[in-house]
Amino acid sequence: QVRFVESGGGLVQSGGSLRLSCAASGFTFSSAVMSWHRQAPGKERELVASVSRFGYTTNYADSVKGRFTISRDNAKNTVYLQMNSLKPEDTAVYYCNADVASWYWGQGTQVTVSS
Repeated sequence: QVRFVESGGGLVQSGGSLRLSCAASGFTFSSAVMSWHRQAPGKERELVASVSRFGYTTNYADSVKGRFTISRDNAKNTVYLQMNSLKPEDTAVYYCNADVASWYWGQGTQVTVSS
């Protein structure tokens, strides 16, 4: 059974930092391209960042380039999102996902950035 457990969200002031974690299970983690997505109120879910199976290749949405860093630990079946220089427009529920289980979404973790 596929499961994603996201954590690390919270309330932070503009310019602050947060580190999100996502513990995944139910599939072969090292075989999956992992990604972080977010959904702000009234908006569609969008891709924020992705990381290749062994972490060598990363991709970012233009809106977060230079501020966010995605990484993974295949020994722990965990993917991370380090978020620096946060802005109010980063406020959203953040979700992780795997290309091999793209139909499944966890509960996400709320990130709120105050101005």
